[in-house]
Amino acid sequence: MPTLDAPEERLRKFKYRGKDASMRRQQRMAVSLELRKAKKDEQALKRRNITNVSSDPASEQLTKGVSLNLQEIINGVNASDPDLCFQATQAARKMLSRERNPPLKLIVEAGLIPRLVEFLKSSLHPCLQFEAAWALTNIASGTSEQTQAVVESGAIQPLVELLSSPHMTVCEQAVWALGNIAGDGPEFRDLVISSNAIPHLLALVSSAIPITFLRNITWTLSNLCRNKSPYPCKKAVKQMLPVLFHLLQHEDGEVLSDTCWALSYLSDGCNERIGQVVDTGVLPRLVQLMTSSELNILTPSLRTVGNIVTGTDHQTQVAIDAGILNVLPQLLMHPRSSIQKEAAWALSNVAAGPCQHIQQLIACGTLPPLVALLKNGDFKVQKEAVWTVANFTTGGTIDQLIQLVHSGVLEPLVNLLTIQDPKIVTIILDVISLILKAAEKLSEKENMCLLIEEIGGVDKIEALQLHENPQVALTALNIIENHFCEVRDCRAGRKRESDRDTESEAGSRL
Repeated sequence: MPTLDAPEERLRKFKYRGKDASMRRQQRMAVSLELRKAKKDEQALKRRNITNVSSDPASEQLTKGVSLNLQEIINGVNASDPDLCFQATQAARKMLSRERNPPLKLIVEAGLIPRLVEFLKSSLHPCLQFEAAWALTNIASGTSEQTQAVVESGAIQPLVELLSSPHMTVCEQAVWALGNIAGDGPEFRDLVISSNAIPHLLALVSSAIPITFLRNITWTLSNLCRNKSPYPCKKAVKQMLPVLFHLLQHEDGEVLSDTCWALSYLSDGCNERIGQVVDTGVLPRLVQLMTSSELNILTPSLRTVGNIVTGTDHQTQVAIDAGILNVLPQLLMHPRSSIQKEAAWALSNVAAGPCQHIQQLIACGTLPPLVALLKNGDFKVQKEAVWTVANFTTGGTIDQLIQLVHSGVLEPLVNLLTIQDPKIVTIILDVISLILKAAEKLSEKENMCLLIEEIGGVDKIEALQLHENPQVALTALNIIENHFCEVRDCRAGRKRESDRDTESEAGSRL
């Protein structure tokens, strides 16, 4: 089937057509920047342990009824007696575990961190190791400066060594502390990776461990996948991906959520990194998770698949074969606008592919819900829907554009010409121009012009010739001159004729 021609200057405005892979990628990244940033409330960077769930009852019994002030804690932590050190460390941990206003700054300024790090190495005193690891976990959950204080005191290596502790509570607390350190940013993440933490973490993944422990391991792994300036090293990614595939088969919601977030971070990159994720075979399970009623699972699974379809045509086809187009129409109608927006963004990148992808998009019934979003969606969702239509019209065949027009897309597009967003208005004008050119090739231009006039399009396009944005004004002018001159002249003629009739009537009255 023939493919529509598009002027070169127009092609530059779209995500895909007429560009090599790297150019397309840069444009996609720029357009979807807002989407690609995981909001802070979507997955916690750091977590503070504020409960006693993991604590050892024996260690609690040792200090039952003991309450120390800050100076007593300082004295006790710096004592030589292991029992005093334990009591003081546990008192510090309890202070740091307060739900409200924990005194992280006071503890750091008191200079306790180096001693807490020393206690991590006290293999003869596992209760002391546990309390020190918990205290350091909570300090590392604070500001970057507080996390830095933990790192600069040499905590990473002894924490990694505690991953091999025979005491599960100690081991789990070390996992949590390393997760907080890695979650601070790429620099500390890479320090954790270079300390050989990943093999030890992966060795802990087992069906035999408590679910709370597995959740902590999964969350820590997700923080080791997070951040892309720079990305985690390829060796680390290669180590983690098989275990992430395994965790993706789990039934626990928190494990699934953090695993999906990990995969979303790893797929948010170049085609090679997307390929690493796709090659593990995770797509069928991810598409299945996109049907979840749990938002904390749906959001990161949709984000991951959305990242994947920004890749090559082959990677997008693998996603299509996994059933993404069977799920996206439902998500376009999801009650949450944030999900609608992500689904429309993913769909826009499928539409940015070859006409075969566009045909599959049509066959799966995505056009009716897409048109509904253009009519009634939130503005941010409508913008993503406009991008989908733009990519569709740029890469589709003439027959596919006919189906797009028959779906009722023109009226909501014309109604959006009044929005205060010059970029989106220009894209809509480009879409209208391409549709008119397609109609001209089919000798249906006159009918198309009449349809656009009937839905108020001509008036809106004419008004845009006076738009303050020069690109909008020029694009509108070109459409009027190339396609609607006859309509405009006819209107002017009718107006002049009407004026003459008025003058004649006035003369007879005189």
